[in-house]
Amino acid sequence: MRLTTAFFLLFLSTVIAGSPLDDAKVCFDRYVALEAAFDPAVADLYADDAKIQNTRAYPTGKKRVVTLPAPTYKQLIRQAMPLAKQLGDTSTYSDIQFAQEGDRVRVTATRFSNLKKYSSPLSLLVGPNKEGVWLIYEELSESQP
Repeated sequence: MRLTTAFFLLFLSTVIAGSPLDDAKVCFDRYVALEAAFDPAVADLYADDAKIQNTRAYPTGKKRVVTLPAPTYKQLIRQAMPLAKQLGDTSTYSDIQFAQEGDRVRVTATRFSNLKKYSSPLSLLVGPNKEGVWLIYEELSESQP
């Protein structure tokens, strides 16, 4: 069922051209649906030159910022999906907001890890590529060990 929803959202996003905010909502919904279905195709939502940055917050208060090249991150997503499915590593999103930044849209949300039981901020910058397909051009996230 979830896979069907993901394909339906993908179909809608390519057939119906709406406002940038509407297109960003469809892109984010597709991201959430693919992630919830543990579909490795979520990696395909990232542009090859996307900026991927995660800030890891430790209980001591120390923070470590890690930046990954998009191709490396996309490969990690594809490799991690089977384990995430096995562990039931799902997330829920709240406080979702959309703000236009030029021809792209900033999506901010609070992500709750159902496995690790903590909330953290998530920021995605999404927009159309040259073919009009909406992709993620930046992901700024936070995590805990």
